[in-house]
Amino acid sequence: MATATEFIDIPVTPERTWQLIGGFDSLPDWLPYIPSSELSEGGRVRTLKNEEGGVIVERLEAFDNGARSYSYSILQAPFPITDYLSTITVHEVPGEDGARVQWSGTFTPVGVSDEEATTLFRGIYRDGLAALHQTLTTAAA
Repeated sequence: MATATEFIDIPVTPERTWQLIGGFDSLPDWLPYIPSSELSEGGRVRTLKNEEGGVIVERLEAFDNGARSYSYSILQAPFPITDYLSTITVHEVPGEDGARVQWSGTFTPVGVSDEEATTLFRGIYRDGLAALHQTLTTAAA
């Protein structure tokens, strides 16, 4: 089992940050490389399409509005992994008005090394968090 974790500090309140990313169907609102999301199964499954038309299907596994966190698994994706479980959490930054957003995942690589799979997901998380920062700071300006 491999893991990947990234975080970013954003000069926007945790509440405002969670308002944008807390919806399971909200990825197109802040993640430019996911322009389409469609919910099914009562909002517990999302079908995402990336910029190239690739399909990723994910299931909401846990949601905690008070803790500003949700976890999801991948049911279908073009990634060389299985047993994927990821969590996105918005934390308060003590002594500041900003938020720290952490995105982490565990997975089993298939046909690639742990290091290659970890590098792939750290890059996805890092790029996604940078896009979130850009969306929130542009909107706040």
